[in-house]
Amino acid sequence: MTSKATFTMACCALWSALALSQTPAPERLPRDIRVTAIPGVVSAGAKWQLVWQGSDNADGIVGTSDEGLLFAQEQPSRVRKLDRNGKDAIYLENTHGAGALAIDATGRILAVERTCTDPGLTLPTPCTEPTMVGTLAPERKVLAASYQGKPLGRLNDLVVDKKGRVYFTVGGAYYVGPGGPVTSLGDNIRSNGIMLSPDEKILYVTNGMVILAFDIRPDGTVANRRDFGTLEGGGGGDGMAVDAAGRLYVTSAPGVQVLSPEGKYLGIIPTPRAVISVAFSGPDKKSLYVVGSGALDPDGKEHTTPAGVRNNAKSIFKLPMIAQGFKGRAK
Repeated sequence: MTSKATFTMACCALWSALALSQTPAPERLPRDIRVTAIPGVVSAGAKWQLVWQGSDNADGIVGTSDEGLLFAQEQPSRVRKLDRNGKDAIYLENTHGAGALAIDATGRILAVERTCTDPGLTLPTPCTEPTMVGTLAPERKVLAASYQGKPLGRLNDLVVDKKGRVYFTVGGAYYVGPGGPVTSLGDNIRSNGIMLSPDEKILYVTNGMVILAFDIRPDGTVANRRDFGTLEGGGGGDGMAVDAAGRLYVTSAPGVQVLSPEGKYLGIIPTPRAVISVAFSGPDKKSLYVVGSGALDPDGKEHTTPAGVRNNAKSIFKLPMIAQGFKGRAK
């Protein structure tokens, strides 16, 4: 073997070793994080507590009047309830793939019903059951199932005001009043989460790393679209919650990012996992609940699925807060 060949092989071996050494190690889950203080929001050193985990999904959480929490499980098509003591039970079944929940002023439970549109679902024939925004309890009712004659598609999130008007997202953002047609909030919106201000005069919609704001007219339609704030902690916005002071809480991969009522970035509450949904509940509505992606199996190891099978495992955590959730609306 020539010295040139020997040199080339040695260089290749060195480059391979360097490449391997620079490959990032898999993230250890749950993450080892430390909460830092955000004045008026959360105390330094506050600890997240795991309150539920499982392989059958959890999403679209909403606090209940008895200090509990409802969460949707799309794949088994049910809603579970976690009570204030951490005990969970099936609350509703046959929910047509409910994926996000809301509770209106009369106590109706509303949901975005995703039916058979789960991208990880293997079906013998294409999914044809229409998705919809509807009520699950006390009666089943369709509130919206199409826009301009076309199916809504795979729905994301929703919020309902005191008058029963529903704002929801499905790629874009939309509005439907009681018995009225579906109205678009505008073009060029890449939305997921949606939330109302405490006084219900402003509607917030996630748009990637930017949060949009709209003024709400008396008839429920919107005007004055504008950029409200930016998620300076990184990642795109997912679910949202609002507190009694009007601060906005936005879930993202790094954690829950907090914006003032004026849109100023106040900081991030790091989370044990990347989080997708957030809500206030618990005594005096001073616990912040989040849904994180992934979960541990009973053996303490991270839940995994075979190649090509979607991993729907989720974990729910709660955190004691200084801030208090808005009590005038469930969500």
